[in-house]
Amino acid sequence: MRIFVINPGSTSTKIAVYEDEKPVWMTGAHHPVGELAQFHHISEQYEYRKDFILKRLDEAGITREFDAVIGRGGLLHPLAGGVYAVNEKMKNDLIHAEREHACNLGALIAAEIADECGCPAYIADPVVVDEMIPEARYTGFPGIDRKSIFHALNQKAVARKYAASVGRKYEEMRLIVAHIGGGISVGAHEYGRVIDVNNALDGEGPFSPERAGTVPSGQLVDICFSGKYTQKQIKQMISGKGGLAALLGETDMITIDRQAEDGEQPYKEVLGAMLYTIAKQIGAMYVAMNGKVDAILLTGGIAHSDYCMNILRQRIDYLAPIAISPGENEMGSLAYNALGVLRGELPLMEYE
Repeated sequence: MRIFVINPGSTSTKIAVYEDEKPVWMTGAHHPVGELAQFHHISEQYEYRKDFILKRLDEAGITREFDAVIGRGGLLHPLAGGVYAVNEKMKNDLIHAEREHACNLGALIAAEIADECGCPAYIADPVVVDEMIPEARYTGFPGIDRKSIFHALNQKAVARKYAASVGRKYEEMRLIVAHIGGGISVGAHEYGRVIDVNNALDGEGPFSPERAGTVPSGQLVDICFSGKYTQKQIKQMISGKGGLAALLGETDMITIDRQAEDGEQPYKEVLGAMLYTIAKQIGAMYVAMNGKVDAILLTGGIAHSDYCMNILRQRIDYLAPIAISPGENEMGSLAYNALGVLRGELPLMEYE
């Protein structure tokens, strides 16, 4: 099976061709800030991103003959996890999405290229996957409900691959999956559904290289009304310029990791504090599943760090067996999901 994968990020576009599970061609680029600055809205980048993709295919001599095209899922309405066919309802919702992000373009571009090839277009496990149980949605503040926005694509792909590696099905297992990267999300996967997870996009849960995590509400309210910051500045402090970016002035994990391992302060203490909040979130998900957990899976870019993983292991290894799957591997995860549908191993869902 020949699968074309499209993954638009905030400032980059990655594309790849897979033959079954094997990547046979992969490329991408960070788009110059000056070029993106000409667009006032993400939707205006459609032709720019599509032309970039088609040009790269032509330059590499890749024939546009695919069995499926799969794009990164966008900010749709909350939905169950799975692989979805791109339909007119989905395209309309992405064009008129309340929140703008480049991932909204993934399905739209995939659909146009798939139409040209005469093959299906899919998305899989977008960040808005919502399978939370009712109890997990409540807060003590009427009008504010907890939302499920997390690294669903990587979390579910890692969970499925782990289940297969131990000769079981994802839908038969109880797993905690922690995606540890620029944003951090920790999900409680119970028999194929993520029954609870922190809202990684809005800064809930552990603090991360770029996000503030859960902060004391009263103090946050005081800052909001202090007159020192605009709404935009506060939102940036919560997500984008919070976490290690605010505490250490940088987010380069290779540098931070090395300095922390050498015992340099404040790097060692601050990084240790971040890992402490991750461990606490894993503990919360352990309670969410009544302490019945088959394994804890650690993934994301920071999972490459032996230093960080060793510290985290010491805090959680008594809870359940631990498996580490470094990196986010969004491209491979998308291809994996498309291949699963083409082989009849995963159901194809209809967006409504």
